Amino acid sequence: MNAPLLDALQGALRPLADPPQGPGWNHAEMAELLGDAPRRPAAVLLGLREGVQPRLVLTVRNDSLQSHAGQVAFPGGRSDPDDADAVATALRESEEEIGLARHWVTPLGFLDRFETISGYTVTPVVARVAASALLRPAPAEVAEVFEVPLEFFLEPANLRRYTMEFRGHRRPMVEFVHGGHRIWGATAAMLLNLLTRMGRA
Repeated sequence: MNAPLLDALQGALRPLADPPQGPGWNHAEMAELLGDAPRRPAAVLLGLREGVQPRLVLTVRNDSLQSHAGQVAFPGGRSDPDDADAVATALRESEEEIGLARHWVTPLGFLDRFETISGYTVTPVVARVAASALLRPAPAEVAEVFEVPLEFFLEPANLRRYTMEFRGHRRPMVEFVHGGHRIWGATAAMLLNLLTRMGRA
């Protein structure tokens, strides 16, 4: 991974020793829609495959899943009681969903927590993924794994902003479209948080 980009990325993250706590950065918006009921903890992995042009690993969820079927997502999911922390959740879920063995992953830090419409508070874990890492999607959960160059998300022209009606509320949204994949919802919002923390949005 080129050094200037890695430095800019690392400088934008919350350190591993200081994981984010409390509500998500979008709590006020979610409170209007969901109230203040406790959110369930979850974590996702923003894995950057190393190379001359680092690429972000994304999945397409299986069409048969009960929630967010067919959507683009980061590997991850709800925290289990046995998970030591958000990093453990993200690594376990990534291994289960896309066969990403932990020895290929080097966690770098965190983005801000994000609350989802499905009632989770998600901790995004940013990590380096070895160039040689093998990925084997679990067909029951993941229809496809694909990768997008990080530079694509850093290009302002590739960020689209729009407004969506949901339960009587007008919600500001963002999305990206790459190679026929529409990246929107929580996944795009977490990418926007990354861009904002990097001073690129």
